[in-house]
Amino acid sequence: MGYPPALRIFTLQPSSGVPIYLQLMQQVRRMVASGQLTPGTELPSVREVATEYTVNPTTISKAYSLLENEGLLQRNRGKPMTIAVGRQASGSLAQRLKQIESQVDALVLAARQLELKAEDLSQFIARKMERIRD
Repeated sequence: MGYPPALRIFTLQPSSGVPIYLQLMQQVRRMVASGQLTPGTELPSVREVATEYTVNPTTISKAYSLLENEGLLQRNRGKPMTIAVGRQASGSLAQRLKQIESQVDALVLAARQLELKAEDLSQFIARKMERIRD
């Protein structure tokens, strides 16, 4: 199950301050943890991702290689890289929330400094999540 180049399964933001290869790695880890990417799922090629996001292919290759070293991806000679067999959703809500804890900590600190109420922040997040889903 390959992805056509036009299908954007990743959200890469060069201006975020987080290196592109780390953004890609974090997103693959999260999508595996949530079950969006299941064992055997083919990832877009290095060239497809680099072209789609206008990123240096070496950056994408680095992310894929590091994920392969972690045992998350499997290289298949002459075929696309796939999510490694035996890697399934790490499931529990607590484990998935743990993956975003540092970002939430930073968000909460910024919200407190801006004197935002928890209700306003949660509504803002809900609107953002709804917009991203569409």
